[in-house]
Amino acid sequence: MNRKKLVVFTGAGVSADSGIATFRDADGLWARYRIEDVCTPEALERNRPLVIEFYNKRRKELLETSPNAGHYAIASLEEYFDVEVITQNIDDLHERAGSSHVTHLHGELRKLRSSIDETLSFPIEGWEQKLDDRAPDGSLARPFVVFFGEAVPMFEQAARIASRADLMIVAGTSLAVYPAASLVRYVSPQTSIYLVDPGTPDTQGIRNLRQHIRMHGAEGLPLLAEELKKLA
Repeated sequence: MNRKKLVVFTGAGVSADSGIATFRDADGLWARYRIEDVCTPEALERNRPLVIEFYNKRRKELLETSPNAGHYAIASLEEYFDVEVITQNIDDLHERAGSSHVTHLHGELRKLRSSIDETLSFPIEGWEQKLDDRAPDGSLARPFVVFFGEAVPMFEQAARIASRADLMIVAGTSLAVYPAASLVRYVSPQTSIYLVDPGTPDTQGIRNLRQHIRMHGAEGLPLLAEELKKLA
């Protein structure tokens, strides 16, 4: 029996429920760091130690963190649907909760990459990247993160996944970061979209918003998952 394709698009709010600091909240990371200092190619060139230290701290925080009920609810839907997760998050909490198919739009914190070949990534053991760590091609390694001002290499793949969705869940994202936010425009007009977010995301691009659950992901996603399982 062919199962319906469910695409889940997640943002920082889903990981925030696990205690991961977000970048955009009033008390988030950008309140303590300037984007220009830690998340641009120029920053890496100008002050490599600061950038490496910043992502080492994020990686250490991640290794001390666990998936929350929202992550587990998404993973549980694989028993009922053909599920693909597209995430703006660079953590691996979806994978650790059991999700099998995860596309990371903005990179992966548990990996490093070549500084000259964006397609050459490799895992890092533990949390600490050394300043002189090298990629397999001999170049200096850098965090496997899409910096501000850089292209989003996985976007085309994510858009193809979204275009095949029978159902879509959008959770924990303001729908304000592009091009990621435009993914909701790639789904079929007939595709029902379910939104889980306590705030007021920009929903102008959503053509078929079936339901907005105004809760944090850890609360709202388990409730929505149980509703959707009845539709499978």
